Amino acid sequence: MASRFALVFPGQGSQYVGMGKDIYDNFDVAKRVFRDADDALGFSITEMCFNGPEEELKKTYNTQPALLTVSYAVYTVLRQELGAALNPFALAGHSLGEYTALVVGGAISFEDAVRLVRKRGEFMQDAVPLGEGTMAAIMGLQRQKVVEICNEASSFGVVEPVNYNSPVQIVISGHVGAVEKAVELAKQAGAKKAVMLPVSAPFHSSLMKPAAERLADEISKVSFSDSKVPVVSNVTADYVTEAEKIRSLLVQQMYKPVLWEDSVLRLIRDGVDSFAELGAGKVLKGLIKKIDRKVAVVNVGDVDTIKSALDFFRGGQ
Repeated sequence: MASRFALVFPGQGSQYVGMGKDIYDNFDVAKRVFRDADDALGFSITEMCFNGPEEELKKTYNTQPALLTVSYAVYTVLRQELGAALNPFALAGHSLGEYTALVVGGAISFEDAVRLVRKRGEFMQDAVPLGEGTMAAIMGLQRQKVVEICNEASSFGVVEPVNYNSPVQIVISGHVGAVEKAVELAKQAGAKKAVMLPVSAPFHSSLMKPAAERLADEISKVSFSDSKVPVVSNVTADYVTEAEKIRSLLVQQMYKPVLWEDSVLRLIRDGVDSFAELGAGKVLKGLIKKIDRKVAVVNVGDVDTIKSALDFFRGGQ
């Protein structure tokens, strides 16, 4: 096995109907995670993960607990199969995925996290009336250029860079008119691609501050511990383990940019040469490969990929 590896956990956009079903069918530990999620939420997120409907699964207050549940279920299977060999140098998650990282690190219980992200989704959706906020992905422009474009488009409303995903992909967020204007300007500036995203709210923008205030209230009611494994925070791209700092950063994460590229580069600088993305899809695998082609990345989300991941962790890369 590589000298140092990190476990990473996906956020919104990775969900699909049917996710997690085959690990549920094949592993009792995964079944337990899904049952615990259903009990904590008071309805069957399991049913929604496996059978949809897609329109319901795509609603942010359903997407968030669903993705957390699938990622954590995958982790519990690996933990059962690998034991002490599953010993990551650090953990990281993209936006919502940071909550999974904190559960894995022991900073928050799975049940508390799944209830918290359900509320997080509700607060995010409520913060801006439907139809008023959106997001867009800009490909192939430098950071500084995207910042300049957002500044120029801000006469049409709030628009800000919010996800620094890779050297070639930055996501912007804000009021619909301002985001549309920024997309137009990005195309004029030579962006390879500038596309509106199918989302229902302007996530991670300053428009999320009312949602962050409501989340802070909920976070204050939940018990946090220091994380046993360092977690790279989206907000700072630096390690965090202390419970109080984790609380504060989770609130800030609602309205501050996700520094994903910076987070991955920090891990690589510190000697991480392998990443395992646990959960639905392979969005993070793609982003990490765009950040540094030399690192090894596996995505683990179903029975087949679990089998190949076991070889990866046991040294059979």
